[in-house]
Amino acid sequence: MLLGYYVHDLSPFLLDFGNGIGLRWYGLAYVAAFVAGYWLYLWLARKGYSDLTPAQVGDFITGVALFGVILGGRLGYMLFYDWPAFSSNPLVIFKFWDGGMSSHGGMLGVVIFTFVYSRMKHVSWLNIGDNLVVTAPLGLFFGRCANFINGELFGRVASTPWAVQFPKELYDAPPETVQLALAEARGINPQWTAVANIVDNVRHSPQLREHLAATLSPRHPSQIYEAFLEGVVLFLLLWILRTRFRLPNGVLTGVFFIAYAVLRIIGEMFREPDAPLTMALTRGQFLSLFLVLLGAAFVLQALRKPTWAPKFCR
Repeated sequence: MLLGYYVHDLSPFLLDFGNGIGLRWYGLAYVAAFVAGYWLYLWLARKGYSDLTPAQVGDFITGVALFGVILGGRLGYMLFYDWPAFSSNPLVIFKFWDGGMSSHGGMLGVVIFTFVYSRMKHVSWLNIGDNLVVTAPLGLFFGRCANFINGELFGRVASTPWAVQFPKELYDAPPETVQLALAEARGINPQWTAVANIVDNVRHSPQLREHLAATLSPRHPSQIYEAFLEGVVLFLLLWILRTRFRLPNGVLTGVFFIAYAVLRIIGEMFREPDAPLTMALTRGQFLSLFLVLLGAAFVLQALRKPTWAPKFCR
């Protein structure tokens, strides 16, 4: 007898105090990303790879986190994925608790913030960017892991042995599938009358998981694929280039944008589209094409007028 697929039943909370209040894994992912990014950037600064002094790293990473990643990521999501809601009520951008962050928006926000910061502190924009992109895959890794724990941004239908059945699929499933799942849920508890009840209680009810196993589609755990590609693979590439090669300021930033775009396009091949397609491309793939152009511009500028990190000028 073959083993059944895993029905996703992880809690989004590390500590759940009830009524939607608690310590969420998603929030912890951001904290872990910023802490890891700080320590890694601090190490690079101490080794002479950055124009920033070690004393400046804390303020810089804090600014990147608040104005680049969080504000840029939220604004990017509203512009790229939920324009109707944003255009009807711009204040919705401040509803961070509703979720919705865009990695492309976060990157654009970081680019703008680092440019402004470099002008204020009279340091090389390309240099601080090169060191920052080495830390960025750590945040991408933690974020994708949090996506998996939340059971969101799941993959396309698959038949692989490691496929996962995600209850949140029901939010966008055909009406007949939703009605079947709700009927089964009400048979267990008459008060479970909405998809949200199923999502919230699947981890508490083995009987509900058994019913969902016969209803939900097995899917690629694309969040894990992307955590490996955008996190592990991208970090190793940038770390090797930063610590093993003497490269002009700006090359690493360009490599990051190009490599991220390629790896994101690959990962999106396994991910269920969460927005209408653009010329047969998912929204993430389409936006990644512009990152390739941006990355190429950074590399060309770096090679045209090469400058070097302090470590390479001694």
